[in-house]
Amino acid sequence: MEDRQTVNITRLVDEQRINLFGLSIILLSFLVMFSDGYALAAAAYAAPLIVRQWHLNRAVMGPVFSASLFGMLFGAPILGYLGDRFGRKGAIIFGCLLYGISSLAIVESRTLHQLIALRFISGLGLGGLPPNTIALNAEFAPKRARATMIVFMFMGITVGGILPGAVTSYLPKYGWQGLFFIGGAFPIAVAFAVFLFLPESIKFLVLRDAHEKVAKLAKKLSPGISISPDAKFLIEEKPRSGFSIRLIFADGRAWMTPLLWIVFFSNLMANFFLNSWMPTLFQDSGLSIRQTALTMAMFYVGGIAGGITISRLLDKRGLAAIGISFLLGCPIVAAIGTPGLSHNLLSIAVFFAGFCILGNQLGLNAVSGLLYPTAIRSNGVGWANAIGRFGAISGPMIGGWLIGRHLPLQRLFLVPVAPMAVGAAASFALMRVCFTLFGGRHLESEGRSVPLVSAKTTMADKFR
Repeated sequence: MEDRQTVNITRLVDEQRINLFGLSIILLSFLVMFSDGYALAAAAYAAPLIVRQWHLNRAVMGPVFSASLFGMLFGAPILGYLGDRFGRKGAIIFGCLLYGISSLAIVESRTLHQLIALRFISGLGLGGLPPNTIALNAEFAPKRARATMIVFMFMGITVGGILPGAVTSYLPKYGWQGLFFIGGAFPIAVAFAVFLFLPESIKFLVLRDAHEKVAKLAKKLSPGISISPDAKFLIEEKPRSGFSIRLIFADGRAWMTPLLWIVFFSNLMANFFLNSWMPTLFQDSGLSIRQTALTMAMFYVGGIAGGITISRLLDKRGLAAIGISFLLGCPIVAAIGTPGLSHNLLSIAVFFAGFCILGNQLGLNAVSGLLYPTAIRSNGVGWANAIGRFGAISGPMIGGWLIGRHLPLQRLFLVPVAPMAVGAAASFALMRVCFTLFGGRHLESEGRSVPLVSAKTTMADKFR
């Protein structure tokens, strides 16, 4: 048998030095997530303006908040499937265009029913963005900093969430329509940038035997590598044909996947309860539009700080960081509703709430991308996001119902503490399951010790 060069793409990715090519992937993914974060926050800032202009009861905005989340419930697994079947890049482009076009259409909405329908359609596109951006970045990032790089990419959500407040404060003449116009135009521009500059996942291409594309990307990851024209590429995972939902429960994941779903559900319920209703509640309690925007900005700034902290702890210590953050967040969130709290103290409480809740969500997005192999990664992440959307949907709806019943502010902010306590318990249980499954505190198996480049065909056959 003739010797034939084989290249271990798993090791190539894990041993790479971060260069401009790797940074460009993170930057483009950051912009995709930026548009996602903007969309999630824009509705919260638009709500008080729509209520006043259309003379509505504020409680009826609950379905508007939940409509996009309900769309994300379907968009996450559908586009997650498309990402595993046809490629992450195409699914990202489709999601950006669907969200962008439907957001532009919202500008012309004249009734609450139109607004709800278009928010549902935009949610379909938004739901498909996290599973595919997480999968693509997890498949390009080196193992030593994989969680950190995914979190940095996902910080686009938190930064994007700050912008609607600035638009509302400094461009008031454009009203709520201006919020959705910006939210529609930007993702369409991002879709074109992704089409031109974002590569397809190198590990996905290995599974699809796209030899020329893999060779080109391998040289970008490691410019000094020498690859022969007939080289064979491998990754340290078993290839799979087709997808069944049973796969995300297979190979020891029977407990891991349900626990991950519970953690996602709990954190997203608390996150969207706060994210949807804080602007309205703060303005009702006497804060000006500008004070509300500044206070909400602290939620996202806290999320960035929390995401950075939690990502490093995830890479070094595993899932304990998620459970501890849940526990710390419980009294902090409860404190937001304290009567007579000064604006400065309120901003501090909101900052640390963002640190724990948004920081946790950034960390969880990284976790979901690490727990599943390449062949089912987008599906695994997509289903976790989809189940989590039940929590995201119920959070604003419960808030609207309780506000309609005139629940005092202090008691309103006790509501998200309950799912956070559940999330803490599920996080520690998941940590124990992953410790057994992966043989340690790290969130993925170590893989097999295989040379980066080999001339043995039998070695390639061993993994394919």
